[in-house]
Amino acid sequence: MKKMTLGIVAPVDAGKTTLAETLLHQGGTLRQLGRVDHGDAFLDSANMEKQRGITIFSHQALISMDDRQLTLLDTPGHIDFAAAMEQVLSVLDYAVLVVAATDGVTAYTRTLWRLLTRYQVPTVVFVNKMDLANALDREALLADLTTNLASTCIPFDDELTADTQEAIALNDEGLLDEYLTSGTLAQERVQEFIAQRRLFPVYFGSALQESGSATLLDGLVKWGKWQDGIHSSTAPLAGRVFKITRTEAGERLTWIKLTQGELRVKDELFPGQKINQIRIYNGEKYTNVTAVGPQQPCAVTGLTASYGGQGLGTTPDLAQPYLVPALSYAVDLQGNDPHVCLQALRQLEDENRQLHVQWLQDVQEIHLQVMGEMQIAVLKEVLQDRFGLVVAFIAGQVLYKETITAPVEGVGHFEPLRHYAEAHILLEPLPAGRGIEVKSDCSLEVLERNIQHQVLTTLKTKEHRGTLIGAPLTDVRLTLVTGRSHVKHTEGGDFREATSRAVRQGLMVLRQRQAMQLLEPWYEYTLTVPVNQVGRALNDIEAMGGNYQLPESANQEVTVITGMAPVSQMRSYVQTVRAYTHGQGQLECIVAGYRPAVNAEKVIAERAYEPQADLDNTPDSVFCAHGAGFPVPWDEVPQMMHCEYVSAVKKKC
Repeated sequence: MKKMTLGIVAPVDAGKTTLAETLLHQGGTLRQLGRVDHGDAFLDSANMEKQRGITIFSHQALISMDDRQLTLLDTPGHIDFAAAMEQVLSVLDYAVLVVAATDGVTAYTRTLWRLLTRYQVPTVVFVNKMDLANALDREALLADLTTNLASTCIPFDDELTADTQEAIALNDEGLLDEYLTSGTLAQERVQEFIAQRRLFPVYFGSALQESGSATLLDGLVKWGKWQDGIHSSTAPLAGRVFKITRTEAGERLTWIKLTQGELRVKDELFPGQKINQIRIYNGEKYTNVTAVGPQQPCAVTGLTASYGGQGLGTTPDLAQPYLVPALSYAVDLQGNDPHVCLQALRQLEDENRQLHVQWLQDVQEIHLQVMGEMQIAVLKEVLQDRFGLVVAFIAGQVLYKETITAPVEGVGHFEPLRHYAEAHILLEPLPAGRGIEVKSDCSLEVLERNIQHQVLTTLKTKEHRGTLIGAPLTDVRLTLVTGRSHVKHTEGGDFREATSRAVRQGLMVLRQRQAMQLLEPWYEYTLTVPVNQVGRALNDIEAMGGNYQLPESANQEVTVITGMAPVSQMRSYVQTVRAYTHGQGQLECIVAGYRPAVNAEKVIAERAYEPQADLDNTPDSVFCAHGAGFPVPWDEVPQMMHCEYVSAVKKKC
């Protein structure tokens, strides 16, 4: 059977779930069409989704068509639940991006497009709500798509007209030659261009009226490249975990899609962890199977150490997510046992790793990271419904990060009695948005493969903290350049200690040289205000340290302003907009990366962080003399280290 995994992505209120319901109805999965506003949508099955009328969790459904099976993954549209959406993108064969004809390409639509590009997902665009009186006309919408998404967004109909084929062919010289020679385009060539993201079919319609959706479904069948879901127990395993959930009974489900190989019940996927059940879900119902092969998303029970984004077999883990939280909140326990609350939040963190739940021992508080107010409201509801915990959240701080502006070689030495390790780590600045990159430039003659693996694992897994306010480090390449071990005394954890101290020691040197930089998150915003309030809005944006493009008049009554501004300044601006526009204004914000902090000196002074007092991230080393280990401050380590600094011509220890 031919298979395809299709995701539907869209900004909130674009009609994404309605389109999913329509496809399921037309594909024969549903006898009766459900509606989000009626609370009976097949895919929005959770009570809070029915109450709020939005998708909060990703859901799976199946459409069977002759010799084909389409697995449909519906994803959340609200920015606060983007983490669940982004993980799903990594297992998609194709995506349908839904654009509301009443709104056109919004700021979040552009973000979704960047994500689809990042994960290289072939994409079809469905322009929804064409039946509404305030919908833009087809020509204006197509111009919006080609200007803001891709020039190769081309409208498709039931059959490709000569004009459509010519428009497709004009985008590639070789394809144009083929078209001029034969007078038509081969189906395989169109499929190939779509799969390579060189062509993006556009369909127009109304999901609620079931208009255009049948053409969309037929188009996916005709123009998509469907995969063979052939099992092979001898092929190397490859696949990915794309989410973790729990059933109402508390069973932990690991959602997996294989691209190669086979999983069977009782397989030991991780040491000591066997698969108990393999389930193929269709909405809330599922079918148990004994084995699953490539191209069939499934949920398995029995695993406890799996996590979203995890690579299986030959597939690597996902890189750092594109969309990350910008705000930190503290939990007001409301008299609840902190241990019980922490356990509950750890379980939710297991399902959404971006919560980054922390217990701060010094202030006896639980902190976590969130995307926004909607996520906070849902977290409160989940804690009450699932765990019987009524808590509140105290508005926390903006999540700053730190980076470096110059290279340095950090040194870490760990030599208490009967232990020995020395590591030299080169820290180099990277362009914005690259995160942490790790590599080795150390000969196996200097440090054996097993030790180098320990060093690189430490560099990858430890969250390195900066020395300005103790914020997470980012946009830095960490390279193992040299080190020394001892045949008799080096043990497993010695290089973890030496490596962490080396990174930290290098950061202390850079702090001393004033080569550390504080970063803050910035929003990409879209502000819609009445035309008579444009002056007020632009003044506010300038006062916040933000920037803006030349305002565009959406119509005679409202103006749309786009640009970027610091999260620290704009985070509460939505209430201000509502007040001065008397409810007519709208502000849409998404985190669009980090930039140098506008008020860095003030933030550093307020935090009053003492890096040497942070014992979990010490920059000091431990040496041994006269049969006893003794600590050495970070600034004295270079005079005592056992390896020379790596120069232009590398020296061995």
